[in-house]
Amino acid sequence: MSEEIKNEQIKDIGMRLAGLRDDMEISVSEMAEKLGVDEETYVAYEKGMMDFSFSFIYNAAEILGVDVLDLISGDAPTLSMCCMVKKGKGYSVQRAHEYDYKHLAYTFRNKKAEPFLVTCTPDGKPPVMHGHEGQEFNYLLSGKMKLYIGDISYELSEGDSVYFDSSIPHAEQAIGDEPVKFIAVVVK
Repeated sequence: MSEEIKNEQIKDIGMRLAGLRDDMEISVSEMAEKLGVDEETYVAYEKGMMDFSFSFIYNAAEILGVDVLDLISGDAPTLSMCCMVKKGKGYSVQRAHEYDYKHLAYTFRNKKAEPFLVTCTPDGKPPVMHGHEGQEFNYLLSGKMKLYIGDISYELSEGDSVYFDSSIPHAEQAIGDEPVKFIAVVVK
């Protein structure tokens, strides 16, 4: 995804965030407090001046009572019986440059879980920990990664899985020179 397209996506998410917050009659200070950020940071998110972590988007969607994808894409999903996604498809969401998410149930309404195909590219930077409500299941499809959760970490390889309380700050980091791919299912 080009930097220009990514920046437009960030601005669009910020506008939807501001519009939904206004519709819900939630003040900037109240929203910032609920999300655990200061008002200046929150306003920067709404203005599209800062990239969003998945945890931030997930928590904002929960507060606003909307689906994560409604906030990300602005397209309201319409299916309630079934959602099928072809190999390599899914709604692409590129957050921090080392993470690429493909939402695997993006057209399904009233989901109880948010399934993603995640590609994490090695970048040598320290992982940034984030938490969000619910629980999360990760299943490694390829590569090796380190999962940091709270004060501990686990090294995972292809076929390994982990299920955890996602309110505890956590991060995934690719090990080695190759990207890691895993299925992440966030359960509300």
